[in-house]
Amino acid sequence: MKVFCGRANPTTGSVEWLEEDEHYDYHQEIARSSYADMLHDKDRNMKYYQGIRAAVSRVKDRGQKALVLDIGTGTGLLSMMAVTAGADFCYAIEVFKPMADAAVKIVEKNGFSDKIKVINKHSTEVTVGPDGDLPCRANILITELFDTELIGEGALPSYEHAHRHLVQANCEAVPHRATVYAQLVESRRMWSWNKLFPIRVQTSRGERVIIPPLELERCPGAPSVCDIQLNQVSPADFTILSDVLPMFSVDFSKQVSSSAACHSRQFEPLVSGRAQVVLSWWDIEMDPEGKIKCTMAPFWAHSNPEELQWRDHWMQCVYFLPQEEPVVQGSALCLVAHHDDYCVWYSLQKTSPEKNERVHPVRPVCDCQAHLLWNRPRFGEINDRNRTEQYIQALRTVLKPDSVCLCVSDGSLLSMLAYHLGAEQVFTVENSAASHRLMKKIFRANHLEDKINIIEKRPELLTPADLEGKKVSLLLGEPFFTTSLLPWHNLYFWYVRTAVDQHLGPGAVVMPQAASLHVMVVEFRDLWQIRSPCGNCEGFDVRIMDDMIKRALDFRESKEAEPHPLWEYPCRSLSKPQQILTFDFRQPVPLQPVHAEGTIELRRRGRSHGAVLWMEYHLTTDSTVSTGLLKPAEDEGDCCWNPHCKQAVYFFNTTLDLRVPLGGPQTVTYTVEFRPHAGDITMDFTLSDALDRGC
Repeated sequence: MKVFCGRANPTTGSVEWLEEDEHYDYHQEIARSSYADMLHDKDRNMKYYQGIRAAVSRVKDRGQKALVLDIGTGTGLLSMMAVTAGADFCYAIEVFKPMADAAVKIVEKNGFSDKIKVINKHSTEVTVGPDGDLPCRANILITELFDTELIGEGALPSYEHAHRHLVQANCEAVPHRATVYAQLVESRRMWSWNKLFPIRVQTSRGERVIIPPLELERCPGAPSVCDIQLNQVSPADFTILSDVLPMFSVDFSKQVSSSAACHSRQFEPLVSGRAQVVLSWWDIEMDPEGKIKCTMAPFWAHSNPEELQWRDHWMQCVYFLPQEEPVVQGSALCLVAHHDDYCVWYSLQKTSPEKNERVHPVRPVCDCQAHLLWNRPRFGEINDRNRTEQYIQALRTVLKPDSVCLCVSDGSLLSMLAYHLGAEQVFTVENSAASHRLMKKIFRANHLEDKINIIEKRPELLTPADLEGKKVSLLLGEPFFTTSLLPWHNLYFWYVRTAVDQHLGPGAVVMPQAASLHVMVVEFRDLWQIRSPCGNCEGFDVRIMDDMIKRALDFRESKEAEPHPLWEYPCRSLSKPQQILTFDFRQPVPLQPVHAEGTIELRRRGRSHGAVLWMEYHLTTDSTVSTGLLKPAEDEGDCCWNPHCKQAVYFFNTTLDLRVPLGGPQTVTYTVEFRPHAGDITMDFTLSDALDRGC
């Protein structure tokens, strides 16, 4: 059956109704899941297997049958491990129906249907009794309910319910225990993801400083965790202020509470500085003795950094303190970890919470609008002094004393730069209520509320009255729009430029004047694992899961490139960067498709995992801002990516090992097309015949 789905097109700005398969959302979730990454996580799999074997042995040694409850079974892998370890029976709970169906097939294919029952329910809906899903309570509880924050996927409520209704008292649990760790640091780079820094502008009237409003300064920030690959943050980007502190532990073999709680740890700062950020991670111990441990610790806190396991389904956490606070070496403080049933947050206190009435157990929520409008990379982008200086220099070349400017970007400070640099009049379009409120606060804090006119409507709905009857001589955009995911979604600026064409005066300047799409073939160090078939996992055949992911990826939207922040995912270039499409913003959007095809020569040895695509914006003839590669690749091909933007990754269906000698030219053929009516870019990459023979 087909269904109509309404979807906002981020490039054209229009709402489209598309006919989709009734299971479209299921396929999207599967295609973008981390199932493949988890199956490739050898450390996770091995530690779970060891812990399961030990738990089954302990139950058997007591002369009992081993009855296993596996919550969140996924592929059924952990249940199959349990049966192989000697469990008498497993009840595998999986709420996501397509995944539960796959687990049934995987269990059957591996010959365990007589020992494993897959139950397609949420664990809180499972019943126990003669007519229930389970005939009796289980005595071994196996779960994999964790996310980067440990509890963000509802682990605590699920455990709480399981202990009350589904498992025996003092059951064996795998994992047995989890511990959350934290480390206090000072980091201008990470703090720039959370606060707006003052921006200094040299003008003909002297220096002007754009300051953040007081509401933003005092705001505790976004309540959600910032999860990143912390191992990719340079140690030079932060100063460690405390030892690694074990904040709290959860014993999964006993009754678990999902009630809000706080846990404090007293410490003495290692050095004096400004407390801004808490870095956090966790480990899980698979056995009561703590001999089988799986840790998410970053390299500097890892017991054996050479054994670091790359994983994307579990990373590390960055939490921002509500306010930065000075700390003095040797002067004792308390770091407090708060949590409710789904979230964790931190505060810094002079004394322990029991003696401090200022501790607030309620989760912090943004009340300044900025953290609702700007995500962490966007904060970093706005605070990037070098990037801002590029825009300032470009503005100086196009501004005139009588310039009438119209700024079109979401929550952009370009309008303020234009005013300070001498524009006669400045208008800015903010089509969301959140961006309108935020910009009013910023203008008010800088005494510009009467100098810059905010228009709260969609740009294509502008009327001459909105512009006070004036013609625009300078149309500005970064461009940045909050709805953009892929690099070319910001081509919405081109559609806006086309829509406001009637409002542009003779000889009007558009900045940026053009954009170009670039591509490069790369070898990933680790990211390839999220799209690589597993086949056999710890001795179990999971090819059914591989096929399921492949079918999901065959859906229209999933066959396109995926957004990834590549500064977190190291890769090597196998080709030179290549410009493949250009977009001239000085002209309206064309009616006909813009098409390009050609070949990319592979110049380095390695494994060709995919192509990376990004946009470059040509502000003027002499000034270009890249959202992708920031400088030519080094001798070994190592890449430096824009840390504020996500690049687009197109994973190849087949991968070639270029270390194998091949005959003929080693090239990738591409076909790329921009379709103006749909506002999208379609692409196809094909390994040449010479490469295919080497696959």
